[in-house]
Amino acid sequence: MTKPLNVIFAGTPDFAAQHLQALIDSHHNVVAVYCPPDKPAGRGKKLTSCATKLLALSHSLPVEQPVNFKESAAQATLASYQADVMVVVAYGLLLPEVILNTPRLGCINVHGSILPKWRGAAPIQRAVEAGDTETGVTIMQMDKGLDTGDMILIATCPITIEDTSASIYETLAQLGPKALLETLALMATGQHTRTPQNNNEATHAAKLNKTEAELDWQLPAITLHRKLRAYIPWPVAQFTYIDQNKTEHRTRVWQASVERVEHNNTVGTILSADKNGIVVATAKYALRLEIMQLPGKKALPCQDILNSRAQWFKIGESINGNIQ
Repeated sequence: MTKPLNVIFAGTPDFAAQHLQALIDSHHNVVAVYCPPDKPAGRGKKLTSCATKLLALSHSLPVEQPVNFKESAAQATLASYQADVMVVVAYGLLLPEVILNTPRLGCINVHGSILPKWRGAAPIQRAVEAGDTETGVTIMQMDKGLDTGDMILIATCPITIEDTSASIYETLAQLGPKALLETLALMATGQHTRTPQNNNEATHAAKLNKTEAELDWQLPAITLHRKLRAYIPWPVAQFTYIDQNKTEHRTRVWQASVERVEHNNTVGTILSADKNGIVVATAKYALRLEIMQLPGKKALPCQDILNSRAQWFKIGESINGNIQ
């Protein structure tokens, strides 16, 4: 067993908390946990702690929640923990160079892609959206850039046609902690190597926006299917049905499949609607909608939705209703 390292952990969501749990269960010493300040949530806007903080408190670990690291006091507090390394996983705060250089071995980050591809905020979603067949986690030495640091270790996994961002998230939440512990074992013995990224191969994973969720039937069915899978669990792909009163009904699509059928119909036209789903014409082929969620309702198979809203989904008419 390698010598235990004194580790500062910084992270926010459940994905980060799963990495923290792996560190807690290891022989390494977690000397402090950093996470953003509590935020108002829910109807009552009650201050709510993130998953990482809750886990840290349950193990009686010191928790620090600075707004940023611009103040010398925050920098001094971090330095006082005399950490060997700082592990950062979906933290959400930028680390200035003084922080990056404070731990003896610097700061390392667990990033949800095979770098240099998909640097940025939404690497899992953009990989699924682009039709990538493989993704993974990269453990990198952090520098001043956005996910530009030297790579220490990469662990990969396939992306199948059934995968959504949610399922890949769960896969990486298992893959990441193992890769992290392997990296720390190498760092503890000084056997880790650092490979610079090829900036010419870099792509940017821009943060998701709600406006991207609206399905554009002008796109090919294969492209729409990728987007649909990429936007689960958020913001969830949707289309807007407009009724005779010009009232808009935004309907989410949770599951669909590609129908490789040739057609000469206007995009957005309903080609069939039965117990197998609602088939909609696209720029190439068609998209079979299988599980949908009407406004204010729970997600249901399309067969159940047709039982109550058959008038919305008539063959030969537009999936968007009275769009004129």
